[in-house]
Amino acid sequence: MGDLGVCKEESINGAGGTDLWSSSDGCTVSPADHLVVMVHGILGSNTDWKFAAEHFVKMLPDKVLVHCSECNINMLTLDGVDVMGERLAEEVTEVIKGKPNLRKISFVAHSIGGLVARYAIGRLFRPSRRKSLGDSEGQIPDIENSRGTICGLEAMNFITIATPHLGSRGNRQVPFLFGLTAMEKLACHVIHLIFRRTGRHLFLVDSDDGKPPLLQRMLEDCDDLYFMSALRAFKRRVAYSNVAHDHIVGWRTSSIRRNSELPKFQDIPSEIYPHIVHEETSNGENPDKCNEAIITDGDYDMIEENLVRGLRRVSWEKVDVSFHTSKQKFAAHSIIQVKDPVMHSEGADVIQHVIDRFLT
Repeated sequence: MGDLGVCKEESINGAGGTDLWSSSDGCTVSPADHLVVMVHGILGSNTDWKFAAEHFVKMLPDKVLVHCSECNINMLTLDGVDVMGERLAEEVTEVIKGKPNLRKISFVAHSIGGLVARYAIGRLFRPSRRKSLGDSEGQIPDIENSRGTICGLEAMNFITIATPHLGSRGNRQVPFLFGLTAMEKLACHVIHLIFRRTGRHLFLVDSDDGKPPLLQRMLEDCDDLYFMSALRAFKRRVAYSNVAHDHIVGWRTSSIRRNSELPKFQDIPSEIYPHIVHEETSNGENPDKCNEAIITDGDYDMIEENLVRGLRRVSWEKVDVSFHTSKQKFAAHSIIQVKDPVMHSEGADVIQHVIDRFLT
């Protein structure tokens, strides 16, 4: 292929899709058929994923086309998970329309971007199609795309990085509140003053038209939104989590675990991935057969428990990350994404870990 270049393509149908990355010789048209959508966190922008986007297309040449979402940048991230999710769904649809050779799709999302991506795939999900073989008299149907698709594309990887899947209202779910009950209760009442509608969604205090909190509604398929069917459609779901020093998103909420389930691990760094300290895969669970004994700890919250049970109906790969030896460890929430390639370079092994295990 010659010298590998990274090409940043221009606008897609004139609609919020200017940040497309591919590998090619001299920026010729890329043969990649796998779209990777990268979604930033709160008050972020598409440039937050620049380092990862470049490394994806360098390491997976001619296999992936990376789109760094830009429809919810900066203050737009305060409009609510649902509003952002609708925008992202529209943006992804426009990107796909402009690239007819695409066959597969994956999402890589940081922080609240993981919740936005979960909402968006619920909008983009298309139920499986069934084709009849022969006549209609008792013939066995040929099941095409039996798991369903995301906007017509095969769903491959759904990867979240430091995402508050269980919300932010539980004990120590937002570490900078220091686990102080009074501070955590106060935050529930004032969070909308800072993060507006998005804050209400994160702290599970939204009640649109008397409905349950949005994050709880996102555990089911409802109306024309297929939240769980979409999540189930992906071949793999992965949750990367900071075990400490992430002052914005706690370990429990980002790893979809109960407090009593947080793993113990030996601090023996890998030469290849020095900041990956623990990996495990959990199979899908039947929420009705949950062992009640494992949830009786001091941090028990019924809504949080419902979120755990609902999300764990599908399998998850869980990757725990620690920057406790880093001089910049208190910026763990940004390091894990390599938001700034100079200040947050220690997170490069996490991005490499994502790429090395990526299904293409």
